[in-house]
Amino acid sequence: MSLVDSFKSLGKVDFAELDVNNIGAWPAAVRALVCLVVLVLVLLLGYFMHLTDLQNMLESSKAEEITLKEQFTSKVRQAANLEEYKEQMKLMEASFEALLRQLPSDTEVPGLLEDITSAGLSAGLEFEEITLLTEVTQPFYIELPIQIKVVASYHDLATFVSAIAGMPRIVTLHDFSIKPVTAGNSSKLAMSILVKTYRYNVQGAKQ
Repeated sequence: MSLVDSFKSLGKVDFAELDVNNIGAWPAAVRALVCLVVLVLVLLLGYFMHLTDLQNMLESSKAEEITLKEQFTSKVRQAANLEEYKEQMKLMEASFEALLRQLPSDTEVPGLLEDITSAGLSAGLEFEEITLLTEVTQPFYIELPIQIKVVASYHDLATFVSAIAGMPRIVTLHDFSIKPVTAGNSSKLAMSILVKTYRYNVQGAKQ
């Protein structure tokens, strides 16, 4: 029997009488049809799964393309302005070095201590401690920390801090600590403060 005749015979098959538990007893045409349907389903499933993977790869490639274009545009812009950036960097470095050279070549410690003491006495402070701490060397400057402990009213402390901050030489204030001298009585306060002054590091700048 030819394949065509086999498929023509499907019209005579009563599919309701087929036993799914005994597929081997089915007519050859029915078995061939089932195999063909299963094969088509498998091929379709594989085809659509493959298409889904390709679609995901396409979307990923599009996103990567956009990112690469943005990076390329940015690098082209940077390359076009590279010489301008170099000139700006040179100007900034020269300006920075000029500012650093304005720092004193020494810390003028005696004069600074005298100014601090004078400002404190003028504000009515009682000095408990003025201690010169170890210098800290940085690449372009050297900082000299001075630990100060005083006792005064809140208003007098504020006047003192303002006077230090307004000194003509470069002075910075750090690590404030204020507490009452006597618990429960805020009329007199003890303040600990770290004052830093700076000088130009000639040796560091030459390296």
